Amino acid sequence: MTGDKVRIDKWLWAARFFKTRSLATEAVAGGRVHMDGQRVKPAKEVRVGDRLEITIGEAIFAVEVLGLADKRGPASQAQGLYEESAESRARRERQRELRRMAPPLGHDLQGRPSKRDRRRLEAQRAAGSRRRGTG
Repeated sequence: MTGDKVRIDKWLWAARFFKTRSLATEAVAGGRVHMDGQRVKPAKEVRVGDRLEITIGEAIFAVEVLGLADKRGPASQAQGLYEESAESRARRERQRELRRMAPPLGHDLQGRPSKRDRRRLEAQRAAGSRRRGTG
Protein backbone atom coordinates (compact mmCIF):
# COMPACT_ATOMS: atom_id res chain seq x y z
CA MET A 1 0.00 0.00 0.00
CA THR A 2 1.11 3.53 -0.73
CA GLY A 3 0.26 7.15 0.07
CA ASP A 4 -2.96 8.93 -0.73
CA LYS A 5 -2.87 8.79 -4.56
CA VAL A 6 -1.67 6.47 -7.35
CA ARG A 7 -1.67 6.70 -11.16
CA ILE A 8 -4.82 5.12 -12.58
CA ASP A 9 -2.92 2.80 -14.93
CA LYS A 10 -0.81 1.46 -12.05
CA TRP A 11 -3.89 1.00 -9.87
CA LEU A 12 -5.80 -0.90 -12.57
CA TRP A 13 -2.81 -3.22 -13.01
CA ALA A 14 -2.36 -3.68 -9.24
CA ALA A 15 -6.10 -4.36 -8.81
CA ARG A 16 -5.78 -7.06 -11.51
CA PHE A 17 -8.21 -5.62 -14.03
CA PHE A 18 -5.45 -5.91 -16.64
CA LYS A 19 -2.62 -8.41 -16.96
CA THR A 20 0.05 -5.83 -17.78
CA ARG A 21 0.46 -2.16 -17.05
CA SER A 22 0.76 -1.39 -20.76
CA LEU A 23 -2.66 -2.97 -21.35
CA ALA A 24 -4.06 -0.82 -18.55
CA THR A 25 -2.47 2.28 -20.10
CA GLU A 26 -3.95 1.40 -23.52
CA ALA A 27 -7.41 0.95 -22.01
CA VAL A 28 -7.29 4.31 -20.22
CA ALA A 29 -5.93 6.11 -23.29
CA GLY A 30 -8.55 4.38 -25.46
CA GLY A 31 -11.42 5.77 -23.38
CA ARG A 32 -12.46 2.48 -21.77
CA VAL A 33 -11.93 3.81 -18.24
CA HIS A 34 -13.95 6.68 -16.74
CA MET A 35 -13.53 8.30 -13.34
CA ASP A 36 -16.63 9.89 -11.83
CA GLY A 37 -18.23 9.90 -15.30
CA GLN A 38 -15.30 11.63 -17.01
CA ARG A 39 -12.78 10.16 -19.46
CA VAL A 40 -9.26 10.27 -17.98
CA LYS A 41 -5.62 10.02 -19.06
CA PRO A 42 -3.22 7.29 -17.83
CA ALA A 43 -1.39 9.69 -15.50
CA LYS A 44 -4.59 10.71 -13.67
CA GLU A 45 -4.28 9.98 -9.98
CA VAL A 46 -6.78 7.77 -8.17
CA ARG A 47 -7.79 8.37 -4.57
CA VAL A 48 -9.84 6.38 -2.10
CA GLY A 49 -13.54 7.01 -2.73
CA ASP A 50 -13.25 7.60 -6.49
CA ARG A 51 -15.80 5.81 -8.68
CA LEU A 52 -14.47 4.09 -11.79
CA GLU A 53 -16.26 2.58 -14.76
CA ILE A 54 -14.00 0.06 -16.52
CA THR A 55 -14.94 -1.56 -19.82
CA ILE A 56 -13.22 -4.86 -20.60
CA GLY A 57 -14.58 -6.46 -23.73
CA GLU A 58 -18.36 -6.36 -23.37
CA ALA A 59 -18.24 -6.31 -19.55
CA ILE A 60 -18.56 -3.01 -17.71
CA PHE A 61 -17.34 -2.88 -14.11
CA ALA A 62 -18.60 -0.05 -11.87
CA VAL A 63 -16.31 0.05 -8.84
CA GLU A 64 -15.47 2.28 -5.92
CA VAL A 65 -11.82 2.57 -4.90
CA LEU A 66 -11.34 1.33 -1.30
CA GLY A 67 -7.56 1.10 -1.20
CA LEU A 68 -4.46 2.10 -3.12
CA ALA A 69 -1.51 0.09 -4.40
CA ASP A 70 1.11 0.70 -7.04
CA LYS A 71 2.59 -2.80 -6.90
CA ARG A 72 0.82 -5.97 -8.00
CA GLY A 73 0.19 -8.38 -5.14
CA PRO A 74 -1.86 -11.52 -4.57
CA ALA A 75 -5.42 -11.66 -5.93
CA SER A 76 -6.89 -11.64 -2.42
CA GLN A 77 -5.13 -8.35 -1.72
CA ALA A 78 -6.20 -6.92 -5.10
CA GLN A 79 -9.89 -7.67 -4.37
CA GLY A 80 -9.64 -5.52 -1.26
CA LEU A 81 -8.70 -2.46 -3.33
CA TYR A 82 -12.19 -1.98 -4.74
CA GLU A 83 -15.85 -2.82 -4.31
CA GLU A 84 -18.06 -3.52 -7.31
CA SER A 85 -21.61 -2.24 -7.14
CA ALA A 86 -24.46 -4.77 -6.99
CA GLU A 87 -26.02 -3.20 -10.10
CA SER A 88 -22.78 -3.71 -12.04
CA ARG A 89 -22.55 -7.36 -10.97
CA ALA A 90 -26.18 -7.98 -11.96
CA ARG A 91 -25.67 -6.31 -15.36
CA ARG A 92 -22.60 -8.47 -16.10
CA GLU A 93 -24.50 -11.59 -15.03
CA ARG A 94 -27.38 -10.71 -17.39
CA GLN A 95 -24.92 -10.19 -20.26
CA ARG A 96 -23.25 -13.53 -19.53
CA GLU A 97 -26.63 -15.29 -19.54
CA LEU A 98 -27.63 -13.66 -22.85
CA ARG A 99 -24.33 -14.72 -24.46
CA ARG A 100 -24.82 -18.26 -23.20
CA MET A 101 -28.32 -18.46 -24.63
CA ALA A 102 -27.44 -16.83 -27.98
CA PRO A 103 -27.22 -19.16 -30.98
CA PRO A 104 -23.67 -19.83 -32.17
CA LEU A 105 -22.36 -18.27 -35.37
CA GLY A 106 -23.41 -20.31 -38.38
CA HIS A 107 -26.36 -22.00 -36.68
CA ASP A 108 -28.52 -21.16 -39.69
CA LEU A 109 -26.29 -22.99 -42.18
CA GLN A 110 -27.32 -26.34 -43.54
CA GLY A 111 -24.34 -28.68 -43.64
CA ARG A 112 -20.92 -27.58 -44.80
CA PRO A 113 -20.56 -23.79 -45.36
CA SER A 114 -19.89 -22.47 -48.85
CA LYS A 115 -17.09 -20.02 -49.56
CA ARG A 116 -19.62 -17.17 -49.33
CA ASP A 117 -20.89 -18.49 -45.98
CA ARG A 118 -17.34 -18.75 -44.61
CA ARG A 119 -16.62 -15.14 -45.57
CA ARG A 120 -19.81 -14.00 -43.84
CA LEU A 121 -18.91 -15.94 -40.68
CA GLU A 122 -15.37 -14.54 -40.65
CA ALA A 123 -16.75 -11.00 -41.00
CA GLN A 124 -19.14 -11.60 -38.07
CA ARG A 125 -16.34 -13.01 -35.91
CA ALA A 126 -14.11 -10.02 -36.72
CA ALA A 127 -16.89 -7.56 -35.88
CA GLY A 128 -17.53 -9.37 -32.57
CA SER A 129 -13.87 -9.29 -31.55
CA ARG A 130 -13.64 -5.55 -32.35
CA ARG A 131 -16.68 -4.87 -30.16
CA ARG A 132 -15.12 -6.80 -27.27
CA GLY A 133 -11.81 -4.96 -27.67
CA THR A 134 -9.75 -8.09 -28.36
CA GLY A 135 -8.78 -7.46 -31.96
